[in-house]
Amino acid sequence: MQNIRRILGIDPGLATTGLGLIEVDERQQLRVEEWLTIDTAAGLPLSDRLEEIRKDLCAYLQEHKPDVAVVERLFFSTNVKTAFDVAQVRGVILLTLAEYGIACLEPNPLTLKSCITGDGRADKRQMQDMICRILDLKAIPKPDDAADALALAVFGALQQRG
Repeated sequence: MQNIRRILGIDPGLATTGLGLIEVDERQQLRVEEWLTIDTAAGLPLSDRLEEIRKDLCAYLQEHKPDVAVVERLFFSTNVKTAFDVAQVRGVILLTLAEYGIACLEPNPLTLKSCITGDGRADKRQMQDMICRILDLKAIPKPDDAADALALAVFGALQQRG
């Protein structure tokens, strides 16, 4: 029987939350399952948007049953409102993962970029190019939130090797 682990990367955002799911086999080979986003409408109250993210994430976790999740830590933001919104989305995501008993890694952006590219100051394009190489993808996943989620999933796979 194969020992396959499923790792879910989650890039939190109020308007768009990216999800990227990969599988890692017993030979430590990585394979992309899928990438997608959870989108919420800008005109809705914050509580409704958070509820939509939670509901969609619950449905996803029930269907795909990841072994571990990776959620990026907040970085300093000059837009305080955006930072607060993302912090609230992260809280909903972390609570939902805990309720499903899914272990969670939380790298900061510097650690994530260092792990994927070897450079903690790598730009978005460098990260996307490395994800394409690591996962043997022909094109950069779209939208960017989903590509970022795949990078988080790859981080999880690389951290759990050994």
